[in-house]
Amino acid sequence: MNAECGHGRRPALGHSAALTGTTDGLAVLIAASLPWSTTAPSILVGLWLLAVTPTIDWRDYGRQLARPAFALPFAFLLLALVGTLWSDAAWADRLHAIKPVAKLVLIPALLYHFSRSERGSWVCLAFLGSCVLLAVYSWIVLLDPAWKITTTASAGVPVKNYIDQSQEFTLCAFALALPALIFWRDRRVVATGACLAVILLFITNMVFVASARTALLCIAVLLALFAWRHLDRRAALLLLAGAVAASALAWTTSPYLRQRITDIAVEYHRGHEDISRASTAQRLTYWRKALHAFTEAPLIGHGTGSIKRQFERAATSTSSLEAEIVSNPHNQTLNVAMQWGLLGVVLLYAMWIAHLRLFLGGGLPGQGLAAWIGLVAVVQNIASSLLNSHLFDFHEGWMYVLGVGVAGGMVLKRSRP
Repeated sequence: MNAECGHGRRPALGHSAALTGTTDGLAVLIAASLPWSTTAPSILVGLWLLAVTPTIDWRDYGRQLARPAFALPFAFLLLALVGTLWSDAAWADRLHAIKPVAKLVLIPALLYHFSRSERGSWVCLAFLGSCVLLAVYSWIVLLDPAWKITTTASAGVPVKNYIDQSQEFTLCAFALALPALIFWRDRRVVATGACLAVILLFITNMVFVASARTALLCIAVLLALFAWRHLDRRAALLLLAGAVAASALAWTTSPYLRQRITDIAVEYHRGHEDISRASTAQRLTYWRKALHAFTEAPLIGHGTGSIKRQFERAATSTSSLEAEIVSNPHNQTLNVAMQWGLLGVVLLYAMWIAHLRLFLGGGLPGQGLAAWIGLVAVVQNIASSLLNSHLFDFHEGWMYVLGVGVAGGMVLKRSRP
């Protein structure tokens, strides 16, 4: 009898408040560490998987896999695994190419967990706060490089590289755009000013310190998205006029920004002569070779990890650029098409569309903050993947996984009766 009473008082492991809190805390730490490190998030993700597994109701989780947003990441990983069978790449390259796809299967687990957790907003705030600290630190190391804690290739970039830094600052700036608008409409001047100050911190950093041109493309796309989702026609026109004026001001006051833009033409014309300044010419060359490889195996591609092998076959000795051998064509669609053909491309776009639908239909249309954050994460990834393979890159890929998983879980929780 005493044993039965003790068993009745003991909470089930899956419903343990301590274990759920630990799982939430680890997700917060993953988000906070991502702007600064690659090792720490990798370790924390492993710990998070260990913590979340006992909390899952596997029967309920299996039912959720009927949703495209849950199922398609698993389908993508299955394709990558099966694709090793017809690849002509070395097995080391095949196995290495599975890793970027494997992280996508954390999206369903995150969606499931944060549809039941009350702390999804903590994860978003942790990432935002970490990026604010990084932006401030970026200005410090620009003025005094001795404050750098690691060696990086760019001034004003304390850790990692300017591409990662620009992508995270862009995501945070646009995630804050909706709260700023809501506070403004509610006449909460102090809160509006705080949001705008943080947005300005991120934008000025990209204008004057370090920016990726891919991020500038994302900014234009996300501005249009914000106007479409949250503004009427008059306000959208005012936003457009303000954006044009701000762009003109940035162009006239930032020699760094002018150089970044004008270098596009220089890199195109001099790429075949000087590969150190060949970013634009490199992309065009990679895309041409990737398209040729795709036409050779259009249905199922050349197999998992085959990109490097295809560039080896296409290499010529006419110039250093034509002889370059890479394992990334710097375009997400072409990256997938070379390995898994049209089948892979269909899965890629189906997953993107499923996640877009999750946020476009989540909460009240155009109103929910979680839906807006998730929408920004997906659209940013799609836009940046025109010029990079950002879904498969470590930093941007994990931004996508966390953005979709955490914000998507919050949307699902809100939409439940």
